[in-house]
Amino acid sequence: MSTTTTRFLVPPEHPALPGHFPGRPILPGVVLLDAVLQAAGLGQAHLLRAKFTAPVLPGDAVEIALSPRAGGRIGFTCTCRDVTVLSGELACSPAP
Repeated sequence: MSTTTTRFLVPPEHPALPGHFPGRPILPGVVLLDAVLQAAGLGQAHLLRAKFTAPVLPGDAVEIALSPRAGGRIGFTCTCRDVTVLSGELACSPAP
């Protein structure tokens, strides 16, 4: 299986934005991780690692790239504005 990509648009009226953070809203990381799980078609997975490297702002379009790996793992990279904003790896099976 090869790398697949999908896009996630952050609407300016997203309900998580007003309180995170007042005056300079950014998308909470948990919302971005949920978008990765949805893109992978997983209701649940074990998060092995995640590195947030830049904020995602209202109105941003995030491209989510998923790469299958050995042992039922999935690597992911999220980019927006030509910058990596999140990368990491999921395990499709339950945590040991």
